[in-house]
Amino acid sequence: MSPSPKDAPLNPRTTSYEFLGPPGALAVTLGVPFLTYALYFGCNESTPPLALLYPSFINAIYSKDFWISLWDVQAFKLYYSWYTFCVVAWAILPGDWVKGTQLRNGHYQHYKVNAFATGLLAIGLATGYIIRFGYQSFTFFYEHWVGFLSAALSMSILQAAFSYASGSRSGSLLALGGNSGNLIYDFYIGRTLNPQIGSLDIKSFNELRPGLILWFLIDISMACEQATRIGGRITDSMALVLVFQGLYVVDALYNEPDIFRQMDITTDGFGFMLSVGDLLWVPFVYSLQARYLAFHPIELGWARTVAIIAVNAVGFWIFRSANSEKNEFRNGKNPKNLQFITTERGTKLLTSGWWGMSQHPNYLGDIIMALAWSLPTGFEAPLTYFYVVYFGVLLIHRQRRDDEACEKKYGKDWEKYKKLVPYRIVPYLY
Repeated sequence: MSPSPKDAPLNPRTTSYEFLGPPGALAVTLGVPFLTYALYFGCNESTPPLALLYPSFINAIYSKDFWISLWDVQAFKLYYSWYTFCVVAWAILPGDWVKGTQLRNGHYQHYKVNAFATGLLAIGLATGYIIRFGYQSFTFFYEHWVGFLSAALSMSILQAAFSYASGSRSGSLLALGGNSGNLIYDFYIGRTLNPQIGSLDIKSFNELRPGLILWFLIDISMACEQATRIGGRITDSMALVLVFQGLYVVDALYNEPDIFRQMDITTDGFGFMLSVGDLLWVPFVYSLQARYLAFHPIELGWARTVAIIAVNAVGFWIFRSANSEKNEFRNGKNPKNLQFITTERGTKLLTSGWWGMSQHPNYLGDIIMALAWSLPTGFEAPLTYFYVVYFGVLLIHRQRRDDEACEKKYGKDWEKYKKLVPYRIVPYLY
């Protein structure tokens, strides 16, 4: 007879690997920072638009200026001050405490919801700074880019190390996928499920605040850089990127409670995979289009502008309406009378509306928006479309992880569900 959940060990040993195990984890751990730096050297004003990525980077690392810029003291001070600001804002700004899903030990993690207020405060302060000192004063992200990369990377490493060490504390709840006993793999995938400092849950805090808000602040800084270069104005292409990405960031901050049911929060441990993704990758890779337009201004004209707005509007409509259907249903509401099946566990799975068209319609909206964010950069520099390709691969991988987890969770009910909703992301295609 198998042991009951009560008698089962709290932190069972991980018996299967993702990302091809320790070798794959090591490759990603080294590859993500390398690629982040390489994207900068492969897409800047001194590199031809069609230049190859890695030769540009290899040439750059032989430059003395590159090694000096890696340890930019001013960038480190500014980045760590920014992170401190986010923590202080989390602590002092009002916000409701929300109960998350039940953990394996029977407890509930509680999260303070005030990311939207933090974002508004940060954007307001940045706006006031620009008004007071001029747009030329807010170009420091462009000027100290490599130093900011190093600062964000150092914070990512520190937090991943802290999370790994936290798993050694008595009573720590480890992630089911991060307790393999292999240091390299567990450091990357995340050993501790919810590392905390006091009541601050580091994983959920990083998900929206220091990286996501910084992404939009960097976009604003890139617009200031462009305005400095072309006489105090910005192009229609830069305006589109600002509006599109700003809307996405504000929407995510406003809907903060939605993340507490996502796999990143409920299942994954917090390790280097999440820390480097939140703190380095999101703000400094997702802003690639704005940085390109800062030194390569493009005027689209009204026809192309309207067309790109239409593409983004379609993507955002799918993304937001699909997520709204899901969140309303999870909260016990069903205003559209959507159809669903009930599993043996008692869980209900939607089989109509957006969620009857594909298993992840919100991912389809994400991919369409990603394309709209890159279209304003034109087609001279293929690297500005890196985000679209990367995001598509990421979402497919995430879908496959979710499918595997749901198959284990729901068993034959998941097979029944997949017959009703056969398409994974794109209806009638994938």
